[in-house]
Amino acid sequence: MKFWANKWVILLILSLTWGSSFILIKQGISVYTPYQVGALRLAIAGLVLVFFGIRNFKDIPKKLFPWVIIGGCMGNFIPMFLFPLAQEKVSSSMAGILDSLVPIFILLFGFLFFGMKSKWSQILGALVGFGGAAILMSNEGTEGENDLFHSFLIVLATAFYGMNSLIISRYLAGIKSFSLSSVMFTIWLGPALIILGFTGFFNEFKGTPEQWEGLGYVAILAIVGTALAMILFYKLIQQTSAIFASVVTYLMPVVAVIWGIIDGERLTMVHAVGGILILLGVYLIQMNSKKVRKELD
Repeated sequence: MKFWANKWVILLILSLTWGSSFILIKQGISVYTPYQVGALRLAIAGLVLVFFGIRNFKDIPKKLFPWVIIGGCMGNFIPMFLFPLAQEKVSSSMAGILDSLVPIFILLFGFLFFGMKSKWSQILGALVGFGGAAILMSNEGTEGENDLFHSFLIVLATAFYGMNSLIISRYLAGIKSFSLSSVMFTIWLGPALIILGFTGFFNEFKGTPEQWEGLGYVAILAIVGTALAMILFYKLIQQTSAIFASVVTYLMPVVAVIWGIIDGERLTMVHAVGGILILLGVYLIQMNSKKVRKELD
């Protein structure tokens, strides 16, 4: 049990899981619309956890319930639609790279809204990591897809992730990660089903091999990359800090690029240089994560 509770083990699992989510989204939107993929992801995760979620509502103090809703909206609802919308024009590798901006937003929002003081090494780490991501973004090797508007959708999603991480760390750290995740996904199950209805999913689904294959990719994304991953992510935040937990977004691009290569995207020396800088940023950011956690308590 100590092995699975180790913060580095959880970080590795999250990196592999979320790093693989971009290629799964890519496969999903080849069959369904971006709104259907986002809603399916939420609905399947919600159906898996709804039985536990209903029972775990009692574990949420009433005074904290608004923060559960806000956190769930920012971390579990809005980004689920932003990523499929963005990946209509942005490659899976590029999506994984842009997602590494989360720690920068945590530092920014932590300073602006949570009174968080960052050490110079953390600021340097964020800048180095962002520099690595910027180098990768400047390369046209990932299918030459570099749409500014759709890239901004991913940046917006990372901003929501950053704020959600801070909310969890500040207000919801005392709630068990499984209880918190199951309640959040239960709350957004209803809206997800409504969106599926409005997008015509239930009328359009005819059970063709292509639809079942696409649904399989989204189901893996929902169960492993969403429900299970969020439980582990909230556990990691509660054990360490929002800053340390956000380190996962620096490792994810490595996994995303590997999947991109398997799917036919081209890897260049620029990717290698950017990846090294990102890993250096990981080390610098996590150096003072314990102190940051105390400032958020």
